[in-house]
Amino acid sequence: MAEYVKRATASHAAPNPQVTETVSTILGEIEHDGLPAIRRWSDRLDGWNPEQFTVTADDAARAGDSVADELKEHLAFAREQVEHFARLQRATLTDLEVETLPGVTLGHRHLPIDAVGSYSPGGRYPLIASSIMTVTVPKVAGVERVIAVAPPRDSNGIYAPQLYTMHTAGADHILCLGGVQALAALAFGIEDLDGVDMIVGAGNAYVAEAKRQLFGRVGIDLLAGPTEVAIIADETADASLVAADLLGQAEHGPTSPAILITTDRGLAEQVSVAVDEWLITWPTAEVAGEAWRDWGEIIVCGTREEVAEVSDQFAPEHLEVQAADLEWWHDRLSNYGSLFLGRESTVAYGDKAIGVNHVLPTGRAARYTGGLWVGKFLKTVTFQNVTPEGSRAVAPAVAAISDAEGMAGHAATARLRLDPAHPFGS
Repeated sequence: MAEYVKRATASHAAPNPQVTETVSTILGEIEHDGLPAIRRWSDRLDGWNPEQFTVTADDAARAGDSVADELKEHLAFAREQVEHFARLQRATLTDLEVETLPGVTLGHRHLPIDAVGSYSPGGRYPLIASSIMTVTVPKVAGVERVIAVAPPRDSNGIYAPQLYTMHTAGADHILCLGGVQALAALAFGIEDLDGVDMIVGAGNAYVAEAKRQLFGRVGIDLLAGPTEVAIIADETADASLVAADLLGQAEHGPTSPAILITTDRGLAEQVSVAVDEWLITWPTAEVAGEAWRDWGEIIVCGTREEVAEVSDQFAPEHLEVQAADLEWWHDRLSNYGSLFLGRESTVAYGDKAIGVNHVLPTGRAARYTGGLWVGKFLKTVTFQNVTPEGSRAVAPAVAAISDAEGMAGHAATARLRLDPAHPFGS
């Protein structure tokens, strides 16, 4: 039976009605009043009310001039990895056309969404890599129009490396807007830009609530909460490295869960000590330490099968495995946003530059969905092409089922193809 060496002292709170009400108010005003309402809320919440919210090509060029060449090279590397993996994923999605019965041809096509809004956070950390994940990938999918959005960092607007990344990732338009007003602009349109069909990208609680309220009006990727990491480790793991990876992800925010699941009590105790030692010099200890204190957990299990069961129950966003027999873990584990196998596969690689997408399910949503990938930007649509021979094979069953359901009109449309003189039966 699993034993907690350290248990989280905090728990997930119920949805905040104040957040829900505030988001509803902002969305309602912007839908009704348009640009003037966007200006009011942007000025009130971010102190940002420029002549126009659309970023010009000259703005993007100036941002690029301020970015160091070395960082540009690293950003290009990250973009190339993400684009390459997305292209490989896209190649696995093939169209289908097959004759299932004589005279009956069925199939499907993967069609890109027309317009996507990409939101990149800019709160505690301006997440440059998010722009790569949420702009490059839809462009690989064939999305014609991608509008990238990020909040102002200062009086100059979007953080220069973030703006440069949006531009080089292939954004067709860029807006400097933050929070709920940004998502409203994407959904309803702003200035000379029409609204989009889908909004993707992570954000704070207000952004997540705005996506929830806008869903249906537009598509969304997923509803993301605080980021999570779980690490499965055994006696072969390096306690100091495990502790560092826990804190590395916990720095995202003070409510970010970080969990160790192990079969080795000695390792569990060593990791607990190592976390405390790291926090003495950890550069973001103020945030990561609070997250570990309130949300960190260490769980000791009797067998690796029990470890796998506990992990699948948590269904963490990021799951590292620092243990022997990686193939066994790869085959056994099923609930996670992204899996990081082996001591070298740290979450930071996936977050920034290795090629997989870092927009992933949180809050146990990995039980039923994966994260953002090229397939999210494609609609799989079906088609049929039927000859008279095909109608003779299919129409009798359709008419009989329709009659049994009381749908006489459906039955008639089938019988018309068999006997136009008797659409309602003989």
